[in-house]
Amino acid sequence: MIENSEIDQQCRAYWCVVSGSEVWLPEGELPIGSAEEFCFNLDKATCVGMYNALPVLWLNEQDVEQQLTLTSLRECLAFPQPLFLLVSKAVQYGHMSQSMRFCPLCGGRNHLNHNQLAMQCGECRTLHYPRIFPCIIVAVRKQDQILLAQHPRHRNGMYTVIAGFLEVGETLEQCVAREVKEETGIDVTNIRYFGSQPWAFPSSMMMGFLADYQSGSVKPDYSELSDAQWFSVEEMPPVAPEGTIARALIERTVADIKQHLTEK
Repeated sequence: MIENSEIDQQCRAYWCVVSGSEVWLPEGELPIGSAEEFCFNLDKATCVGMYNALPVLWLNEQDVEQQLTLTSLRECLAFPQPLFLLVSKAVQYGHMSQSMRFCPLCGGRNHLNHNQLAMQCGECRTLHYPRIFPCIIVAVRKQDQILLAQHPRHRNGMYTVIAGFLEVGETLEQCVAREVKEETGIDVTNIRYFGSQPWAFPSSMMMGFLADYQSGSVKPDYSELSDAQWFSVEEMPPVAPEGTIARALIERTVADIKQHLTEK
């Protein structure tokens, strides 16, 4: 990866200007240009990777003098995956720099260590790397049906698969079984790994699984969900958008069900 010292005011780069889980997307694209063109302070920028032979630079919105209109990171889901992951990385580093301003060991003021991409205490010199919150997300199949749930925050009728945070002392597979049981009341079996996706809202790692129904009746936990039910592939509701691991899990399960139906 290119070093910050190799980038000058005229160097063309992709710019990830971030605040929270939002990013600057003029005309719906990640902007390309030099620090000079955008009147950005290059000293405040950090290279987080390369894309199309250009450096990708992270810059916090608070370090930009002009007023910018930021957009949710979700608008980047249609980007090529390597670029989406770099934007997600910038968002997570931005979260780190804003949420880890003080050392939890001695209370000293933290500053960004550009070489380590970590926050470092100015007093005890301890390095504090980004906190990543591990989450599971699982698609559950019952013969020719898929279990989908709706959250209160989903205002457009969208359904998705079950997800939740890993607890201390818990394996990923135990977390899958617990979250499904807590949120829907059913037991699952044949839990197997599918894939993963960084999810910078604000700094999670989604680890995807497939599982099969074992027993129980669907009883949604209405403190977490507004609905949960089994759907056949012919009667699917609106589901999670493309580019998310939730959508990939749903598509894989639907494909498996369709293959099973053709083999009957």
